[in-house]
Amino acid sequence: MPNRYTYTPEFREEAVRLYRMSERGHKPCSQELGISVETLRAWAGQADVDERKTERLSSEKRDELRRLRRENEILLEETQILRKAALFFARKTGHRR
Repeated sequence: MPNRYTYTPEFREEAVRLYRMSERGHKPCSQELGISVETLRAWAGQADVDERKTERLSSEKRDELRRLRRENEILLEETQILRKAALFFARKTGHRR
């Protein structure tokens, strides 16, 4: 299983700021910061999105979408449970549709 590190938002912001100021590529900056090249590239790309420099979902919209999808999944499960319960009680009481 790969090692997974958690970096603070402040560290990410600072890493992107240093990368942008350095005028060097991702590789030298990532080595200096002790993170992988792909990690720095992803952070810089997401920062561009968040600052509306690129047309993709911002972090805020992505988090909202993730939350709404979870909420929708729960509501669908609850609906299925209620339908099964209604069918069960309809059969028990002899009422059928």
